[in-house]
Amino acid sequence: MNAEQIKESLIQDIVERELAMFLATPNEGGPSVCQTRPQSFRLMRWMNHSTHDVSTLESYLDDLKDAEARGRNFMIEKYARMENRLPPLSTSPLLDEITDAESAFLREASAHYPHAITGNGDTAFRNYCRCELETLSERTRKLYSAEVKRAQQEGRNLAEERYDNLWKRLGEGSLAAYDAKLAARV
Repeated sequence: MNAEQIKESLIQDIVERELAMFLATPNEGGPSVCQTRPQSFRLMRWMNHSTHDVSTLESYLDDLKDAEARGRNFMIEKYARMENRLPPLSTSPLLDEITDAESAFLREASAHYPHAITGNGDTAFRNYCRCELETLSERTRKLYSAEVKRAQQEGRNLAEERYDNLWKRLGEGSLAAYDAKLAARV
């Protein structure tokens, strides 16, 4: 396998493990709409992981395997944290560092492509991001932080890259092309 195939294989393994956890997550009032659409879940989680490098993906896959072995469900933990039903799972300073960077990436991406990206790095996104980061091992957070810093130093925007990957995968060409297509409809 070449490097891109290795990365894709890691992402697919991660997403299937996440999906199993997601589908096992109880929801008040029965399954959520999202839980009835596993293909959408797979696509969005693929997009989320598409900018990670192999070392970060390998570390996160190890986190998932360790969680499975210990009977942990990251999705239950993340959503319980988002609703303040659990105390913080971590107090790592990397939580704010990564969340701040990801929020800035999303705000900038939304400003550049307002028709294709509606998120603005607001409170709900920050809470989601931070609570998800709390489920990761410190090793994975360090690798993720290094990716964020590298992207910032190189003038790259990880949110734009993720959305560009998504629209290409959906056959829309690119983020810029999709945004222009949506703008023309307005």
